[in-house]
Amino acid sequence: MYIGDTGKRGLHHLVFEVVDNAIDEALAGFCDKIIVTIHIDNSVSVFDNGRGIPVDIHKAEKKPALEVVMTILHAGGKFDKGTYKVSGGLHGVGVSVVNALSEWLYAEVYREGKIYTQSYKKGIPTSKVIEKGKTRKRGTLIRFKPDEDVFKKTLWEYDILEHRMRELAYLNKNLEVIINDERDDSEQRFLYKGGISEFVKYLDETRPSIIGKPINIEKEIDGVPVEIALQYNSSYSDNIFTFVNNINTVEGGTHLVGFKTAVTRTLNNYAQKNKLFKKENFTFSGEDVREGLTAVLNIKVPEPQFEGQTKTKLGNSEIKGIVDSVVSDGLSEYLEQHPTEGKKIIEKCLNAARSRDAAKKARELTRRKSALEIGNLPGKLSDCSTKDPSLCELYIVEGDSAGGSAKQGRDRKYQAILPIRGKIINVEKARIDKVLGNNEIRTIITAVGTGFGEEEFNIEKLRYNKIIIMTDADVDGSHIRTLLLTFFYRYLPRLAEEGHIYIAQPPLYKVTTGRKDYYAYDEDEREILTKRFKKEGKTKIDVQRYKGLGEMNPEQLWSTTMNPETRTLVKISIEDASQADKTFSTLMGGDVEPRRNFIQKNAKYVRNLDV
Repeated sequence: MYIGDTGKRGLHHLVFEVVDNAIDEALAGFCDKIIVTIHIDNSVSVFDNGRGIPVDIHKAEKKPALEVVMTILHAGGKFDKGTYKVSGGLHGVGVSVVNALSEWLYAEVYREGKIYTQSYKKGIPTSKVIEKGKTRKRGTLIRFKPDEDVFKKTLWEYDILEHRMRELAYLNKNLEVIINDERDDSEQRFLYKGGISEFVKYLDETRPSIIGKPINIEKEIDGVPVEIALQYNSSYSDNIFTFVNNINTVEGGTHLVGFKTAVTRTLNNYAQKNKLFKKENFTFSGEDVREGLTAVLNIKVPEPQFEGQTKTKLGNSEIKGIVDSVVSDGLSEYLEQHPTEGKKIIEKCLNAARSRDAAKKARELTRRKSALEIGNLPGKLSDCSTKDPSLCELYIVEGDSAGGSAKQGRDRKYQAILPIRGKIINVEKARIDKVLGNNEIRTIITAVGTGFGEEEFNIEKLRYNKIIIMTDADVDGSHIRTLLLTFFYRYLPRLAEEGHIYIAQPPLYKVTTGRKDYYAYDEDEREILTKRFKKEGKTKIDVQRYKGLGEMNPEQLWSTTMNPETRTLVKISIEDASQADKTFSTLMGGDVEPRRNFIQKNAKYVRNLDV
């Protein structure tokens, strides 16, 4: 209930809950260093050099405050308004829940020149709070090992922790965050004196800026500090990341509305005042002013009200006006002081507006075809007979050959097949008019049914609960899969955010012995099968490597890749939006150097390479 699930997300959330307590100390001005360590025994420790958790006797509970914080829900400082002006963390349940979900937990407090410790097993103290000795250190160390009876897997993924620690360092300038991994003796240190301005530079490493360095705006109104960093780049998509008390508000909210409103109004006013519009009565739309915009909005709210499906949408109505005011004043001041950069921004917006006009015809065509009547669906689409979207699946298949096998092998009741021809347009390098002018893209949008664009998209009109990308297991197939994922991420992101995008896993090998066929999905499985057959004394073993789905007959494709009883699907989720954005811009953007660096860094992980 408190950490989301007992899978990968919930496991790593344990670390984030402990780190959030350390961040509270940083927000209050008492901590400037946090150290996260993954230990060889699969435990994790979090140290901060804050004030240290109090150890004196709690008046109400008659126990040391440390024990109360570690064992009683909602007992932490963030529920006492006098302790922290602003608090991070989504639920505020903190270490008491981490303690309850851990096989063991050890707390060490450095406070007032002394060291205090207490140990716990599955949330229950196994010792009293003990004064262990003297120290010059100050702060708190929490070390815990997740309970294997609770979590499906307890293996820490370094990348997940690294991304969040880097993000927190950007959001809290001058805070040093260190992450160590004893499993391979690696260490990374994050310390950003420029805060979110450096975050925007990091996000735009693969996209050339058109205005030089990011615009940075900071102001506090009515006890709400607002910080914005933004810049315009040469790309055609917008990337706006919003944070409230260090929480990534992926569903937006009133602060995002205030930001968008202010940017649109301010740029329109500036262009009109300086006579930069060539037509009278012309105005930019919100989409025009956000093309090529990368922005990070970071605010601190004393009493945030979160809503939405994942409780990451800010609902405080007063925040819209506060953010609007700060952005309007700050951006207007920047434009007045930087006329050259101002003209470049307006020119970028004008090009976007021209593109929007050119895209109208394609958009109208897509909108007309998006009706649910069978007669208006794409001719290529072999639809399913079931009309309940929650039961329906759409397979996007590479090529007519594989499409033919899939059509014959599928369950017609609930599986639809949409073959696409060749590689779709790379949306990372194309404006919206070019994207909507692509036949394959229009066909996909029409089949999916949700509409397209900020104003038209409606998740309620989604025609298939699962959209499954099924491509060949070779380099070309991987490229097509990446192109499709880039399209969904840039233009239909909610489909991925809400868990509707999947990748099929066709077998890579067919291993035949006697009259029986076996399937291996990677080289390890192939090795296991061949060794087993040799051990069993089978001398004739035939191994066939599949190059394409079209090599399988319909029955094989059904049994290995499409049958819900036997298939494997990879569900696409966006755990870290900023990292996903950076990855797509690196792989599919116009700048070659970051892609070369990415390939060199990850070459050692490549398997089954086609050359």
